[in-house]
Amino acid sequence: MTPRMPGRVADDRERMARAALTRILEPGDEHGGRWLREFGAEGLLALLTSEDCAAGALTGVSEDRVRGLRDRAVGVRPERDLDAVHAVGGRFVIPGDAEWPTQLDDLRDASPVGLWVRGRPDLRKWALRSVAVVGARACTPYGAHMATALGAGLAERGWVVVSGAAFGVDGSAHRGALAAGGATVAVLACGVDVAYPRGHGELIGRIVEQGLVIGELPPGGHPTPSRFVQRNRVIAALTRGTVVVEAEYRSGSLVTARAAQRLGRHTIGVPGPVTSGLSAGVHELLRGESVLVTDAAEVVELVGRIGELAPAHSGPVVPRDLLDPIGRRVLEALPARGACAVHQVAREGGTTVDEARGKLYELHSLGFVERDGEGWKLTRRRRHGSNARRGVT
Repeated sequence: MTPRMPGRVADDRERMARAALTRILEPGDEHGGRWLREFGAEGLLALLTSEDCAAGALTGVSEDRVRGLRDRAVGVRPERDLDAVHAVGGRFVIPGDAEWPTQLDDLRDASPVGLWVRGRPDLRKWALRSVAVVGARACTPYGAHMATALGAGLAERGWVVVSGAAFGVDGSAHRGALAAGGATVAVLACGVDVAYPRGHGELIGRIVEQGLVIGELPPGGHPTPSRFVQRNRVIAALTRGTVVVEAEYRSGSLVTARAAQRLGRHTIGVPGPVTSGLSAGVHELLRGESVLVTDAAEVVELVGRIGELAPAHSGPVVPRDLLDPIGRRVLEALPARGACAVHQVAREGGTTVDEARGKLYELHSLGFVERDGEGWKLTRRRRHGSNARRGVT
C-alpha cells in the first residue's frame, strides 16, 4: 500500500506514474523530460507500456531507443519502490508537492522526474538557504581542511551544506556541517537506501539522522559514471551557489560549477598552490566569472541577503602601528646599529630638533629607544625587529 505523504499536493496516480518513470528514464534525459511535458506522467507511462501506442509517438530518438525504454518498463512495480522507501523512513517527492524545490524547474526538460528522500527536514525549506561544497575525491590535506572549515562555518551561520557524499572534499564538507551541529544534504547517484561509496556508510547514516539524503534513482538503484555526472546538475540547481575546493582540469566538480553558471547561480572557488594540479581546475574557474573566497563568511556575503557581509581582514596590529606619523618618522630615522644625535634624527625624520627630542622621549617611555651618552639608539629588541625589516642578517 502506498504511504500517504505529509504536505502532499500531487495525487496518488501522478506519484505512482512518476515513481515508475524513475525506473525507466535515466536522470537528466531531456527527451524523456519533453515527453513528460507533452503527455504528462500517466500518459507517458501508458505510451511506454503499450506497444501499439508507443509506435511513432515518442519522437526525437531512434526506434531502438524506444524499444529499450519499453523493455525497461516491463515489470515495473512502482508500489514496491514506494513501499521500499517508506520502509527506510523515506518518501518520494514530486512537482506539485509542498516539499518540491521549485528551483529544480530551472533545469527545464532535464528536471528530475521526482526525488527519493530520506530524513525528517523539509527539502524545499532547506534548499532555499543552501550552498554546495564540492571538490576532488583524492584531495590534499589542505583541501580536506578547507572543506571541513567551510562546512562547519556555513552550518554555524544557518546555511545548509549540500554535497555528493563522495570521498575527499564532499565527505569533509558533510562532516564539517555535522560536527557543527548543522544541516547537510547528500545528493546520491544511486538509490537512497544504498550506501555508496561503501566506506561512507556510517557518514550517510549520520546524514539521514541529522539531515537529508536525496536521489533520482528508485530504491536499490546503482551508480554509473553517467549518473554521477547527471547528479551534479541537481546539486547545482538545488543550491544558491557552488563552492569548488580543489579540482583538476577534468573534474566532476567543474561540471557542477559550470552547470551552476548556466543556471545563473553563484560559482565560487577556493584557491590553492599554483604548483598543485588539484587546484588547476579551480584556478581556471577563477580566471573566468567565478569569485575567490577563503572562508565561510565570504561565501555567505555572496549568496546571502543584503547586509550579510564578511568582516574586513587585516594583519596583526603591532606596537609601531599605534604611533603617530611624526613618531614613526623619528623611529625610522634611527640607524639599525649604533647611536644618533638628536639633530641627525631631526634631519632624517624631517622635523625640528625640539619635536624630535620630544618624540624620542615618548618612544623611550614606550620601550622603542634608549639613551646612549648624548645620542639615542634603538633598544635591543627593536633593533632586531628593525634588522629583520631591513633585510639585515
